[in-house]
Amino acid sequence: MYHGNYPRIVIAGLSGDSGKTLVSCGLLGCFRERDLDVSAFKKGPDYIDPAWLSLASGKPARNLDTFLMGFDAAKESFIRRASRDGISVVEGNRGLFDGVDSVGTHSTAELAKLLEAPVILVISISKVTRTAAAMVLGCRNIDPSVKIAGVILNNAANPRHAAVAKDAIESVTGVRVFGAIPKLPEGSALPTRHLGLIMPGEYRMSLSFLQDARRIIGDNVDVPGIEDASFSATPLEQREASNDQAIVREPGVQRVRIAYFKDESFSFYYPENLEALDAAGATLIPIAPSREVLSDDVDALYIGGGFPELNLNELVLNREMLERVRQRAESGLPIYAECGGLMYLAKSVEWNGKAFQMSGILPITVSVSGKPQGHGYCEASVDCVNPFFSQGSVLKGHEFHYSRIAAHEPGLKTSLRLTRGVGCYDKRDGVTYRNVFASYMHLHATSCPEWASGMIDCARKYRTLAKGINLKEREEYRKGHEDMVEHHLSSV
Repeated sequence: MYHGNYPRIVIAGLSGDSGKTLVSCGLLGCFRERDLDVSAFKKGPDYIDPAWLSLASGKPARNLDTFLMGFDAAKESFIRRASRDGISVVEGNRGLFDGVDSVGTHSTAELAKLLEAPVILVISISKVTRTAAAMVLGCRNIDPSVKIAGVILNNAANPRHAAVAKDAIESVTGVRVFGAIPKLPEGSALPTRHLGLIMPGEYRMSLSFLQDARRIIGDNVDVPGIEDASFSATPLEQREASNDQAIVREPGVQRVRIAYFKDESFSFYYPENLEALDAAGATLIPIAPSREVLSDDVDALYIGGGFPELNLNELVLNREMLERVRQRAESGLPIYAECGGLMYLAKSVEWNGKAFQMSGILPITVSVSGKPQGHGYCEASVDCVNPFFSQGSVLKGHEFHYSRIAAHEPGLKTSLRLTRGVGCYDKRDGVTYRNVFASYMHLHATSCPEWASGMIDCARKYRTLAKGINLKEREEYRKGHEDMVEHHLSSV
């Protein structure tokens, strides 16, 4: 076994909106400026912060979620993607000890302990000085096994304010203060909206922000000191890591073509999900639903989440795309949709008092609200037949949606019974129609290897059916999925 140092730090806060993303992006920029190889990670389920971390690090940022992935798989995923001799920056979420329960299970602190990583606390000192020392002291004492290597102060009113808080923290706790970020002018922070930060691809000043973040951290924080702290981390043991690569590329197997929506409306895809499909035998084809049309040679469609509500005018103007997706769904095309994807498949979406006619594949009307309709982890059992998951399977995922199913026709079929989370309605999720599956639950491929294999298997069977070959396989498929492909079979 190889024993590598894997220098690393966890950037944590006392709450959300503490400045963790600014600090993480700024440090990544400073480390790259010092010619260090960097890797970035985000604790917990998230698409937006990792997009910024990816841009700052110059490579895909990975999520580490012990609830979804399990502790062993999260650690193995980190080791596989971490910089062995450079620096890995792990951005936490929420407060350091905030988890799924009162004891902080699956918190940033638990991840830091799992990775044996030093923690840098980002603390806002707006209108406080010595009280900041109490905050640090509480974090240090609540769990001494969490290695708090230092503190970065945020929102300092002036140099004297920062100096008083720094002296209080270091004299009371013995924890080093690596610097203080001054209170930034209005409008200089990352722009936000209802799901948090906006995606960097939508923000024309994204590169300028990253340059500013690097400058702010470089001017106000002891970057070499944090580099030294990262290199003080205990060496990690590199084990044979295979959990999130359970599906290996099969040699000699004909690949299927899976299209996926990828534009400003649909951008919520975990890298591991796309990689799992590729490894299982898919050729992935990105397509922009507001500007392009689905080709006839596609064997399946994957529609992730995002912000379709912000681009409904553009989406509905491309009626040819909406109609093509509807026609292909009627023919039995496998379609897997999450959150924003569910909205695209609806009859209509109501947003800001206006109804937008969507593809009409699912007999549902979706309404977008001004407050969250579902937020947090989900667990579900598969209790009805569907295209991708075997009955009896247990799925773990997460949801964060401001939309809800406002109305649906009688007899709407769902295949998931939620034991945790909100879902579509009445603790149900996973709307099914023919070979279509749509839910508010986002899945991470590491937590559900069956998802990728189910997509590939369904795509291969659809290709066989569509081409009218291999009658034996077609008959077996008909028996196993009769209720979802009956219309298609009758037309072949």
